[in-house]
Amino acid sequence: MAPRKNKEPASWEVDADKPKPEGETRVRRSYCIKDLVTQPAPGIDTVHDVMLYAAKTHGSKKGFASRNIERIISEEKEVTKMVGGKETKQKKTWNYFKLTPYEWMTYEEALQRVKEIGAGLRELGIEDKRENKFFNIYAQTSRNWMLVAQSCAFNAVPISTAYDSLGPEGLRHALNETEVNGMFTNADLLGTLVKIIENCPTVKLIVYDGNSEDGAIDKLKAIRDDIKVIHLDEVIQLGKSKPVEALPAKAEDVYCCMYTSGSTGTPKGVLLTHRNVVAAIGSVWTLLYEYLTTKDSYLAFLPLAHILEFVVENSFIFAGLPIGYGRVKTLTDASVRECKGDIAEFRPSILVGVPAVWELIRKGILSKVDTAGALKKSIFNFAVKAKQTANQYSLPLVGGLTDKVVFDAVRAQTGGKLKIMFNGGGAVSKSTQAFLCTALVTMIQGYGLTESTAMACILNPSFMQYGAVGGPVPAAEIKLVDAPEAGYFSTNTLPQGEILLRGPAIFKGYYKRPDLDKEAFTEDGWFRTGDVGQWNKDGTLAIIDRLKNLVKLSGGEYIAIEYLESIYKSCPLVANGAIIANGEHNNPAMVVVGHPTNLPAFAKKNGLGDGEDLEHLCKDERVVEAALKELNNVGKKAGLKGMELLEAIVLVADEWTPESGFLTAAQKLQRKVISDQYADRIKAVYP
Repeated sequence: MAPRKNKEPASWEVDADKPKPEGETRVRRSYCIKDLVTQPAPGIDTVHDVMLYAAKTHGSKKGFASRNIERIISEEKEVTKMVGGKETKQKKTWNYFKLTPYEWMTYEEALQRVKEIGAGLRELGIEDKRENKFFNIYAQTSRNWMLVAQSCAFNAVPISTAYDSLGPEGLRHALNETEVNGMFTNADLLGTLVKIIENCPTVKLIVYDGNSEDGAIDKLKAIRDDIKVIHLDEVIQLGKSKPVEALPAKAEDVYCCMYTSGSTGTPKGVLLTHRNVVAAIGSVWTLLYEYLTTKDSYLAFLPLAHILEFVVENSFIFAGLPIGYGRVKTLTDASVRECKGDIAEFRPSILVGVPAVWELIRKGILSKVDTAGALKKSIFNFAVKAKQTANQYSLPLVGGLTDKVVFDAVRAQTGGKLKIMFNGGGAVSKSTQAFLCTALVTMIQGYGLTESTAMACILNPSFMQYGAVGGPVPAAEIKLVDAPEAGYFSTNTLPQGEILLRGPAIFKGYYKRPDLDKEAFTEDGWFRTGDVGQWNKDGTLAIIDRLKNLVKLSGGEYIAIEYLESIYKSCPLVANGAIIANGEHNNPAMVVVGHPTNLPAFAKKNGLGDGEDLEHLCKDERVVEAALKELNNVGKKAGLKGMELLEAIVLVADEWTPESGFLTAAQKLQRKVISDQYADRIKAVYP
């Protein structure tokens, strides 16, 4: 990592010798650069250049690993449910996965495969000379996803992305808006295409991987006889028989149209150029090169249709890290049989996740501790406090002892090689960050948007603290602009305001939305993020909230609902949740999804409720009252003000997923859907 010298701040002020501009802070840049970074190394101007560099530099070293689901193992278990107010035993079937070992491909082999796929696609007509007409990738994160994306860079064809969790309407919008001619998908997603392909007239080629056993291919051909459906293996064989040279792209050419999460409306297509992606890779490399050695390894499982995972993987390709691909449903040993889960099998040194992943891991650890017995739980809790105190006062011997006695066993569940964790895609609560730093390894945070090619800030461990997202990345400069209506001013003791970004990693514009471009950019080229930030004394940035998510209560003071959610979601009783607030109340309320394991255990321990049925417990007034008290205790421990504590909660048992409509494909809350779904119950407790 770019070394920190003499406790220098994480950022420095441009034009520090001039008067501060009215209504905004001075511009700040990363501590480790003078001029903004545009590339990770000379000659790296496009995404294909990154792949060429990786093959040339890292050659025969391990590059990409994948494993397949060998078979699904079903197990029948007996569960207790409440039916008509009586306890009844019911049988339920649970599915587990048996996976093959990881199979590797070197960087040289990966480049050769990219050329073969690229040549095959070109032979099939994917050499679209029309400006900004895209090849779509609608598939789960995998080695093939990345190889297909790289093959499009080989052909100088821009890609558009779609989450594999998208429903039919979302997919239809993505394919039609970008006038997709060809696309790549998985066999088990072909059924979704069957539902919409009649209304996607530009799609002429569908490439898929995996085994299609549900007749979807025949159905697609029956709907439209002008569509070619072909397996990826056939494309590779075609490319082997008819090799071609790469088509050179320009740095300013669009490489990707990546859609935002859509949490506030229809997803927007963000146009990212080769220069944007390469500059973002340059940021990661400049800041983190000490952590990105070929001895390290990375387990990829976040959606590649999300900008964070997309940039992280491309950065690690440049660095030559071995990258293994996992699945969210097979990450841990709990969901597999006759083999290890992806983390334990791959044994990564680096993990990148979003807040929902870290909350899941934290609650998983605490759940195991709770079931281990009172003595082991007391030892664990003592060890957490002892190590946190030791770290605070720089007592390495105490920290080392607690690791040996307690935490090494926890780390063993991640394969034992984990060195650093990185959180992005939203704020993780301070308590969760502190817990995982203690029980596992250091977790650093970052901040970015699709529009900034994921990169705006990264926290160098030299500046380690909880709640900060770090200094500006080397490819972006940042300033804060006053938001007077919410009381955020550049003249506050710690300067605060809306975060504005500028630099080579900032996007070109929104696809077919010049109206949004005018709203998003200032006349001198600054991108308005809509996020509220605060410059800390050490030059790091803290994210306070989004302007549109600041709500004024009846007392006239604003609360930041995303910040509150990050704290309350750290409560073990909470699987997910959404803050509800309006100007008629002194405090917010919250719709809380009860944790399927921890809430029944909490109720049983406190003599509440009747049985283990989650839905029944969520409607029990005594359980609701106790859960509200528990959440507010979490809030008080986190230092929340009185007005930020919860007035009421609506406790629900529903599962919030993109499929159920409560979350976007990027796992963000669909606030309107949630408010509408529980309107009557919210009104009953928060009128």
